Amino acid sequence: MTVRVVLADDQALVRGGFRMILETLGGGGIEVVGEAADGARAVEVVAQTRPDVVLMDVRMPILDGVEATRRIVASESDSRIVILTTYDLDEYVLASIRAGASGFLLKDVRPQELVDAVHVIARGDALLAPAVTRRLLDRLVAVQPDQPTPPDLAVLTDRELQVLRLVAEALSNVEIGARLYLAEATVKSHVSSILRKLALRDRVQAVALAYDVGLLRPRSS
Repeated sequence: MTVRVVLADDQALVRGGFRMILETLGGGGIEVVGEAADGARAVEVVAQTRPDVVLMDVRMPILDGVEATRRIVASESDSRIVILTTYDLDEYVLASIRAGASGFLLKDVRPQELVDAVHVIARGDALLAPAVTRRLLDRLVAVQPDQPTPPDLAVLTDRELQVLRLVAEALSNVEIGARLYLAEATVKSHVSSILRKLALRDRVQAVALAYDVGLLRPRSS
């Protein structure tokens, strides 16, 4: 199955470079079906082409990547959005995640990693550059382990709540399993149950929800 991609970036050179990488290294499994030089046009192109994945620059004219992401998600599009930026602690990253982005990558990602990222997102998984995720959460939010269960999470079992807290810390399924002495398959089952009960698309949205309901809070310093 060919993954259909839209590229949204205000720099033609960047779009051209990404197109070449995806179509050359993608081995015929990736097709770039549209491009946009600003956020408003990105929303239009996504509506017209219905891609599987959108690679969205966060800083663009007319409409930035955050608002473009919000509008695409609000339109109930099935397209999954990966935010691209030059800065690993871009101030818009958390806002993009909360707007509904399913992934986040730096523009200096290696070519093969970009191709792999597109396939990961197309499969329905979430993607956050690991080092960026840890640093972002460490700088912006602090996990609240002893807080009462927020009402919005009352549908979760105690074990699911434990798992959600660790997902919010950007731990992988393997790392969560090691922390809770659970098999990776069991953790995966818990994560799937959490997403289903909370009507979330992926674990990136779970991180955003954890922030919104108080499992995470802004650091005071």
